[in-house]
Amino acid sequence: MKLTVALILLGCLTLAASVVAQDKPADNMQILAEKIKADKKLVVATNMGLTESEAKAFWPIYEAYQKDLAQLNGRLSKLIETYAGYYNSKTLTDATAKELTEGAIAIEASELDLKKSYLPKLYDALPATKVARYMQIENKIRAIVKYGIADKVPLVP
Repeated sequence: MKLTVALILLGCLTLAASVVAQDKPADNMQILAEKIKADKKLVVATNMGLTESEAKAFWPIYEAYQKDLAQLNGRLSKLIETYAGYYNSKTLTDATAKELTEGAIAIEASELDLKKSYLPKLYDALPATKVARYMQIENKIRAIVKYGIADKVPLVP
């Protein structure tokens, strides 16, 4: 129950970030991004049930994963911005649509590769049940974020 409420809150904050990005200066956007990051970490901490020794091993891995995930998010953001430019100017061609589609699939593949690359590190730090729990939490949060993106990005005309 705690996870559901926290994920809904995190999802709302994530969606709010896209709205604020349109109307507020960069300083406010940075504050909101830091708030979302802190809230996500709180969701993970609240739901992982880590012992002190597990926490000591887990949090550096978590931080590194979030840093790598942020790079993927940056790639996705650029891809969406590129699409938005073509969409708004009504200049999207078949060739560009193909390029953007392949770029989106490449980002999804990179996200899966990233998860795979972190599994051994997580298994070294935590019991498999807690690794599975962490991956579930990450997947739920990503699903909320991806829903927010899907809701805001219009279909190709």
